[in-house]
Amino acid sequence: MPKKIGIIERYAEFLPITDKTPIVSLNEGNTPLIISEALPKEFNLDFKVYYKFEGLNPTGSFKDRGMTMAVSKALEEGYKAIMCASTGNTSAAAAAYASRSGLKCFVLIPEGNIAKGKLLQAYRYGAKVIQIKGNFDDALNLVKEITDSHPVKLVNSINPYRIQGQKTAAFEIVDELGKAPDYHLIPVGNAGNITAYWMGYKEYKEHGKNKTLPKMCGFQAAGSAPIVENRIIENPETIATAIRIGNPASWDGAVNARDESGGLIEAVTDEEIKWAYRFIAERDGVFAEPASCASVAGLIKLVKRDYIKPGSTVVCTLTGSGLKDPDIALSFDDEVITVDSNKDKVLDAMNLKL
Repeated sequence: MPKKIGIIERYAEFLPITDKTPIVSLNEGNTPLIISEALPKEFNLDFKVYYKFEGLNPTGSFKDRGMTMAVSKALEEGYKAIMCASTGNTSAAAAAYASRSGLKCFVLIPEGNIAKGKLLQAYRYGAKVIQIKGNFDDALNLVKEITDSHPVKLVNSINPYRIQGQKTAAFEIVDELGKAPDYHLIPVGNAGNITAYWMGYKEYKEHGKNKTLPKMCGFQAAGSAPIVENRIIENPETIATAIRIGNPASWDGAVNARDESGGLIEAVTDEEIKWAYRFIAERDGVFAEPASCASVAGLIKLVKRDYIKPGSTVVCTLTGSGLKDPDIALSFDDEVITVDSNKDKVLDAMNLKL
């Protein structure tokens, strides 16, 4: 049986590693590119839409791509501990890769603003989790202060190795499609991912792997849209906790990706996100966390104004698994039917009309 390898081994020639880099891997990457069958039917689309489903990474989000690099380099540099601020997914990835490597992991999270699935991951992987009375940006500022003055490595996306790892998702898309998509739609929170994808597409083009580049289209939640509004949001609010960030660390990288690619960064409402969240799960069989679905909500906005050209290829990044946020998953008015353990009662409840 062939050995499954992680992104560092697969794309070593494109990554800043040496023969002295100890590779810490959970076989991350290799995530599927799933064609949507429901969206073209629902909206009579004349182009193809693919989901790059990063929820099938080892800890359930795209953060694993960056963390394999960040933790490997932290080990190479001699660190014994890592630290991050997180709205959830980063904490899960950091804790898992720290566990794998024997490093200590410290996580700062904003009190009450983290999905339970992600918080449980951080605890179970063995991280020291500290809640602060403040938002993500407050937590990140504290992490920067502490890691600047203590022998602890910061592993948020301002760590350049995080971006290096995350760019490999663009490589995988080109490898599978045989070309770059015409449009790449992606949620924007701390903005490291849109920065990384654009870096990946450009590097692959420089090496002759793809001849064209996509328009990068980023989407923030309307209550947490600092790049769209061109101002820091002091108290960001959205159900999409993974992108509830008012001052993105990779703000400049996101703007550069937008401008260089000729794309856009816009906002989608929580209602639009929830619609997309349910649609892709109930109609396409893909269960992604709410923040992921900002890309699909954004696609619908662009479709309604005929932004995407006929015959195009579109990729929507779905950043994490729907299991990350059980509270949102259970927040809808889903009917729970309880009957006696009796075939006739069950058939009555089924109301079978096929």
